[in-house]
Parts: sequence; C-alpha cells; structure tokens
Amino acid sequence: MKKPLLAAVLLSLISGAAYAGSAFSDAKDSVTYRQAAFQLIRHNMADIADMLKGEVSYDAARVTSRASALATLTTLPWEAFTVPGTEQGGGDAKAEIWQNLQDFNNRADKLATDALALKAAADSGEQAEIRKAFGTFARNCKACHDDYKN
Repeated sequence: MKKPLLAAVLLSLISGAAYAGSAFSDAKDSVTYRQAAFQLIRHNMADIADMLKGEVSYDAARVTSRASALATLTTLPWEAFTVPGTEQGGGDAKAEIWQNLQDFNNRADKLATDALALKAAADSGEQAEIRKAFGTFARNCKACHDDYKN
C-alpha cells in the first residue's frame, strides 16, 4: 500500500510543473489555489496538534483521517508557484521563493514525504510515533514559513 501511494505522490510532484501552465487561468488564480491548499493543510494539521496537546479528546480514527488528508494536500500547492507572474499575484509568499526555487521545491518534497511518514505513524496507532512524525512535519512546515512567508 505504501509503495503505490509514494509512487503517486512522487509522480504528482514531478509532473505538476508540466500541467501548471494550463491548470490556472492567471497568476491571481494560482495564488487563490495555493492559499486554499495551505488553508486545508493548516486545518488538518491544527486538528492533529490539538489532539496531541490534549486540547481536544484524542481520536485515533480522526488522526488517521487528518494524516491521510495531509498526505494528499501536501502535494497540491506547489505547482501554483510555477505559473508565470505568480510572484506578483499577491498573498503572503516572499520573493525569496522564486530566488531560491530549488530550495523551496526541496522543502515542498520533504513536507510531502513527512506527511507520508505521519500517515504511516497514524496507521500504526502508536501515539509516540504519531507525536514524533507530527513534530518532524510541523518543524519542516515552520522552517519554510520562517524563510518564505510574510
């Protein structure tokens, strides 16, 4: 099960830029798309964080559902950064993204990989593993925000 999912994620990451030119009507549309994808990532991530912090009741099935969503969602926003003019389209993205696009893309790949690891941990049901995988995921997310988000 893990190999087909990993293959699908990698294929989407590799092929995303090829489709980006036709996926959006303009740069503003690509900004709207990526912001929506990041909002969904934030929502799923926050729910897991709240459960791990004990702010809401821990629900293993919900953690698994949220982790599954993150495994998909973390593959979505990146193609929207390749649309010509998107760096002028607004949003909270810093200009450094396009000045360091390779680093940014590497971080995107790592976030997707971290999400797959979180999904595997959630599938195991082991809270210690979930906590560890979530920490890795969250630190990578924050590090990218620190460098590339206003």
